[in-house]
Amino acid sequence: MPGDPAACRLLSRRMPSSPPADDQSLVERARQGDEDAYAALVRRYTPMLMRLARMYVPTDALAEDVVQETWVAVLRGLERFEGRSSFKTWLFRILVNRAKTRGVREHRSIPFASVGGGAGAEGDVDGDGPTVDPSRFTSEGAWTTAPADWRDDPEVSLESAEGLRIAREAIAELPERQRIVITLRDLEGLSSDEVRNVLDLSETNQRVLLHRARTKVRKALEDWIAS
Repeated sequence: MPGDPAACRLLSRRMPSSPPADDQSLVERARQGDEDAYAALVRRYTPMLMRLARMYVPTDALAEDVVQETWVAVLRGLERFEGRSSFKTWLFRILVNRAKTRGVREHRSIPFASVGGGAGAEGDVDGDGPTVDPSRFTSEGAWTTAPADWRDDPEVSLESAEGLRIAREAIAELPERQRIVITLRDLEGLSSDEVRNVLDLSETNQRVLLHRARTKVRKALEDWIAS
């Protein structure tokens, strides 16, 4: 019957939920003083900001401080945000700047500005040695043995909990710059342009750092598959 509470609840469950508001609309509403819109942005991005901040500072407590400082800066600077980049890029850049400062203070972080400034042997952009073991190539540069492809076997794909654990452990052991780039690209889903803007990297350095990181993670997966 009309007005039946049970029927209304059933109808509401069947109604499709509205899609989440995009960043731009939330930013515009937040500028107009809509606290719910600002809270929605905080809920959307705080977990990602925490993961990124934690790469620069040694404790969760310090990461929480950096994230809180970031949101305060966003609130104060929202009126000046001109939209030349996406809100996410602007937000992450604020976080990285504060996290780097705190990380250097805690003797943990190497400023990203040093990327490419201290090349190692043979032009290595991060001084981290060859990307792949040279013994895996012939003198002509071809693979002696093709890399194992975990995607060919669903039982050992990255969709498995164990595969994800191996990949995350491999990422955690990467040099700082590689770890941050692969996390932003492959775990947080930022585009190449967004990562370059957030970290102030050249396209070449971003590409090389990502390639090195992915190669090492892939090697860890290959070793796991072969074991």
